[in-house]
Amino acid sequence: MIRLALFDLDDTLLDHRGAVIRGIHAHVGALGAPYGVGEVDVAALWHELEDAHYHRYLSGELSFAEQRRTRALEFAAAHGIVLDPDAADAWYDDYFQHYRDSWELFDDALACLDAVEQAGARIGVITNGEAGYQQVKLAQTGLEHRFAHVIASGTVGVAKPDPRIFQVACEAYGVSPAEALYVGDRLITDAAGAASAGLTGVWLNRFGEELPEGAIGHGHDSDADAAAIAREHGVTTITSLAELPALIGR
Repeated sequence: MIRLALFDLDDTLLDHRGAVIRGIHAHVGALGAPYGVGEVDVAALWHELEDAHYHRYLSGELSFAEQRRTRALEFAAAHGIVLDPDAADAWYDDYFQHYRDSWELFDDALACLDAVEQAGARIGVITNGEAGYQQVKLAQTGLEHRFAHVIASGTVGVAKPDPRIFQVACEAYGVSPAEALYVGDRLITDAAGAASAGLTGVWLNRFGEELPEGAIGHGHDSDADAAAIAREHGVTTITSLAELPALIGR
């Protein structure tokens, strides 16, 4: 019996990818030329920089502030603009306000949380990021008081898929890993990582065959790889959070 359902935050409950796209387009529109002029796909470039440098932050190579600054510097450079560090920080702050204004939950998020609790399981969050930063997202989207515990890598000191962060979450709720499941949008980082820690790993593949870059994990970018990894780790795949409550009573 599953007593605890743990959720990833970005691109699982909160439409982070959509907010990033809306945010960077709004920011570039406010900046004007030379941003947004020419053949640069601003959304694709910004996503590529986020994926690369946020992983450098998670691995300890960059601080949280440094990965933000580096993304701003490289995005500007791609448009022929050189920023000094202070200007890059200000650039990112302006982008972040546009990004923050674009935060929205997925349509299936609240109904899923309600249904999981009605099925008799508690709910929580494990997220790779700084606790304060993620708490702001929860507050703005109305989730601030839904979870007894929000486990953040910046506080724990290790990031998903390290088994220790999943174990910390189970200990916080007083359950064994076998009594918990974890659902997230990344196969390796979320679902396989949770399964390796003894939880039921659930991969939320909202995008079907059109897998977003990085959703599987570095070095695994094909549907065949995804299917093999899911089988190897005993991962359950769903395409909507509406499918999750049915797993609770299994």
